Amino acid sequence: MTARILDGKSIAAALRGRLAERVAALAFRPGLRVVRVGEDPASGVYVRNKDKAASAAGFDSGTIHLPADTTEAALLATIAQLNADPAVDGILVQLPLPPQIRTEAAIAAVDPMKDVDGFHPLNAGRLAAGQPGLVPCTPRGVMHILAESGVALRGARAVVLGRSQIVGRPMAQLLLGADCTVTIAHSRSRDLPGECRRADILVAAVGRPEMVRADWIAPGAVVIDVGINRLADGKLVGDVDFTEAAAVAGAITPVPGGVGPMTIACLLENTLDAAIARRQLA
Repeated sequence: MTARILDGKSIAAALRGRLAERVAALAFRPGLRVVRVGEDPASGVYVRNKDKAASAAGFDSGTIHLPADTTEAALLATIAQLNADPAVDGILVQLPLPPQIRTEAAIAAVDPMKDVDGFHPLNAGRLAAGQPGLVPCTPRGVMHILAESGVALRGARAVVLGRSQIVGRPMAQLLLGADCTVTIAHSRSRDLPGECRRADILVAAVGRPEMVRADWIAPGAVVIDVGINRLADGKLVGDVDFTEAAAVAGAITPVPGGVGPMTIACLLENTLDAAIARRQLA
């Protein structure tokens, strides 16, 4: 068996194109601000890519870059200014933050209606309760890939490997909302390979390079690899051994070019949703 490749890059490009058309029809430009603290190299690349994609789609995009020694109080003051700015519809605090700043404090400081990362406790609670709200970008992107690829969700057995607040837990909630039967597996799960083999849809989000091998995957399963890991030789790989998995799975996302491009596209989608929702309430 040779797995069908689920091309997140092309799906993301199509989504960005649809968003650009919607933005062009508006009487305003949705405003997105990214707050970056320090000089983390990966964050720098990611923020530049976000700004480029947002500008190309017609968004009013900008980055506030604060020095690495910024205090928590100074960051919270910056977030408060953005909360109060009517031209700003979406605020994203780029992670990771320096050690002197509590991540949870920064996330909680963002206005939930401008929380385009979908990390605020209020939005997390809405997702858990099945209520509308802003959803974390990566899980939202995975749902787009599944939908655009024609993967049947209702009644499917889905296993989410990883339980982070950023991907694993919201991913499980979205799959549950799509009528999947969902299991969250993690490092303390008994017989982790066995749990994964039960999946019709396996979402790997653990941050360990090529952890998932062929014998973890049921023949014909859909494998979504959220991981992105850089090896010592500079090669980018996912949490799944792609070569092994592609020989067993029915469909699989590559790394790079799978889930990654969807995260930025869904950030723009969240920003547009936030902009429209704020104006409807005004």
